[in-house]
Amino acid sequence: MKSTELPPYARAMGMELAGTDDGSPVIAIDFSPRAMGRPGFFHGGAIGGVLEMAAFAALSAELERQGVAVRIKPINISTEYLRAGLPERLYARGEVVRAGRRVANVRIEAWQSDRTRPVASCWMNFLLSPKKP
Repeated sequence: MKSTELPPYARAMGMELAGTDDGSPVIAIDFSPRAMGRPGFFHGGAIGGVLEMAAFAALSAELERQGVAVRIKPINISTEYLRAGLPERLYARGEVVRAGRRVANVRIEAWQSDRTRPVASCWMNFLLSPKKP
């Protein structure tokens, strides 16, 4: 995945690239019926999906900057839901903490109107392997 494009799942959910912050893509999604859980709130799975897409986008951007061509495979994800996702635009941005030869670690936060009050955060770990010709 290039950092400037989103996969079909993200596009189907209505996610979009909302810009960059310090070189990391910011992914956004508007509240809609397809992202709703209980009435009037984001579904936890929709929030988790935005976090995952932000992680992939941040790692892809970092690897592009480094000129590294590898396959990215998620190893695990640990998500913390901190407050309810209200019916307004949700943003997420990943920060690559480490991108070694075989493993990468990314920290992601999602917020709404106030970036200092995250809705959710997570860690994702990835296996990096050479692309096969």
